[in-house]
Amino acid sequence: MSEDGASRRIVDGRWVVSRAWVMELTGASAATVNRWYAQRDRYPAQRRFPEPVCTVNRTHYYDQEAVEAFWAAWREDVGTGRLQAAGRRPGDGRGNQGGGPGRAQRERAIAVALAELRAAGGYQRGMAARLARAHGDSERSWQRAMTEARTVYEREQAAAAGR
Repeated sequence: MSEDGASRRIVDGRWVVSRAWVMELTGASAATVNRWYAQRDRYPAQRRFPEPVCTVNRTHYYDQEAVEAFWAAWREDVGTGRLQAAGRRPGDGRGNQGGGPGRAQRERAIAVALAELRAAGGYQRGMAARLARAHGDSERSWQRAMTEARTVYEREQAAAAGR
């Protein structure tokens, strides 16, 4: 077995490539390449992502010619306009992804949680539950806010200790 980096190898006299190499070739995200592989049975044979030829250290390798043929057929039939566009767009109100009314609410919750951490001198078990009872919303929402606030608080503490 010959190697050309970790993403491309020669196995039994032919080049095989990993998903990382496929991502470089196509410009697709890891999620897209994983979806091509997981849903390959849904596509006609010419647009079907190839089966692995071998596995090395839990990394699947595919015949390079088969991957290139798949990609050529995919580009011709489907195009590349939707690559890396899987899932929801940023700014759709999901909080951390930016934009939308959810982010402003999340920032307020993080500020409240951060104030609680500062007043208590650090995290204490049950803080998120107490905040949920005192301010409303779900405990899980307050747990997420507390997690972000703890990150900020710990950075502040580390910066203060480094002075």
